[in-house]
Amino acid sequence: MNRSPTLSIEGKAWGNVALVALLLVLAGGLLAWHAGAWKWRDPGAERWILAIAALAAWVGFTAWTGWSRRRATRGQLLPMPSSSAPQGDVVLVAFASQTGTAEHLARQTAQSLHVAGMTVSLIELGALDGEALMQATRVLFVVSTTGEGDAPDSAARFVSHCMRAPLPLGQLHYGLLALGDRDYDEFCGFGRQLQHWLQQSAAHALFDAVEVDNSEPAALRHWQHHLSLLSGITESPDWERPDYQRWQLIERRLLNPGSLGGPCFHLAFRPLDGEATWQAGDLVELGPRHAPDDVARWLAAALLDGDVLVEHGGRRACLREWLGGSHLPSLDEVSGRTPAEVVVALQELPHREYSIASLPADGSLHLLVRRMARADGKAGLGSGWLTEHVAIGAEVALRIRSNPGFHAPDDGRPLVLVGNGTGLAGLRALLKARIDAGHARNWLLFGERQTRRDFYHRDEIEQWLRDGLLARLDLAWSRDEATPTYVQDRLRAAADDLQQWVREGAAIYVCGSLVGMAPGVDAVLRDVLGAVELECLREDGRYRRDVY
Repeated sequence: MNRSPTLSIEGKAWGNVALVALLLVLAGGLLAWHAGAWKWRDPGAERWILAIAALAAWVGFTAWTGWSRRRATRGQLLPMPSSSAPQGDVVLVAFASQTGTAEHLARQTAQSLHVAGMTVSLIELGALDGEALMQATRVLFVVSTTGEGDAPDSAARFVSHCMRAPLPLGQLHYGLLALGDRDYDEFCGFGRQLQHWLQQSAAHALFDAVEVDNSEPAALRHWQHHLSLLSGITESPDWERPDYQRWQLIERRLLNPGSLGGPCFHLAFRPLDGEATWQAGDLVELGPRHAPDDVARWLAAALLDGDVLVEHGGRRACLREWLGGSHLPSLDEVSGRTPAEVVVALQELPHREYSIASLPADGSLHLLVRRMARADGKAGLGSGWLTEHVAIGAEVALRIRSNPGFHAPDDGRPLVLVGNGTGLAGLRALLKARIDAGHARNWLLFGERQTRRDFYHRDEIEQWLRDGLLARLDLAWSRDEATPTYVQDRLRAAADDLQQWVREGAAIYVCGSLVGMAPGVDAVLRDVLGAVELECLREDGRYRRDVY
């Protein structure tokens, strides 16, 4: 697979421009050289010729250097590995671009993973062949759609050579960012065709496809969220800052004291600027902050006064406040700088995403957050701030993000809800929406460690069961018995009932851990329902996932 990326359609166009530019440079030079030797009847003509020659030379030189820089960038950024490179260590980022947007996002994707320490190779989709795919273990596809659901011109070779029939890609794990425009009937048409082909080829999704309508910033932040999970680096800067609103933390309650796992908290927020609305299945983007003690220690080490007021970008706040929501720079970076200079150079902390566990009718926005631990034993920045450091009554920066791919069905069809851990948050909101709509054919399968300690919202769920609002409840506890039981085991044990529910039109929604649970549930569904039936459910919107 010793192959370098080829030029996209946009790149070829630049090449043509550069060729014309070179001719203009030469022509301009010749005109300037000979103008003095020619004799003109009009004394002003020579000045016009010299001006035209200079303009031609300038335009040509600008275009030529622009193309040269583009070529240099293409050649320097993350070239394809040699055939001797261990393919399992490489993440391929393959793009199919018509106007340049997909290529730009692919480069940002590759650069984000590269900065996180991963070995990344960028390649145009048209230069990728079946043999390379069958050797690859991880590929991120960034593809646009042109016309009425067609592939970009630069991907024609891949479509004709690779996608005409499934390939044996059982070793491949992939992610897909599909760009489209909802004004067209075939929204993200090529991205969906590519996904269908990958599924037919037995490739495994690292996470559910992210579809983007007209470069929607929230969807791109969701893609970046998946990149952070993939790389294990959650501190990469947002490509575009969320438009946060002002909310207030009004409740925090530990749900699993004494748990063998990390502590889980019920959190409740209310908006400070009017009312807010959302649907079951939606997410929040939340701007985390450092613990006050961490900021105080940094200020002391940097010999800076945290109470100094600094105005920047139309905002006026004390230095301590600026630092709280930003990456804390190294002491060498701030040595000799004034507080104002420090603030100008700060980089804001990236957002965190959480599933909403309530409905607007509940009167507040609920989250279910597990406090995560870092390698040094300290709490994770985002979860630690929410569960330890932000005070009740304090203001938080929060933004609701629509997640239509996980909204509840519009009708009363049966609904199978499968999840583990904090994935119960999204399932709880869906159940509330169904109950409010008068739909009681709901089946919940939930898994955690111990029934006595980790059955979140137990009273509420058991009351729904007693009231007939929950038709069935299956629970899996991995630490209560000698042989661990997981939610996918409960699903397999109920195979006959699952098949019956699906025959009756049921939809299946999965929320929770991307590692272990989600692939385990997917494997059981394929075994019980069949791969073809499961893909039909996915295409019909009856198999949906929100996994992380």
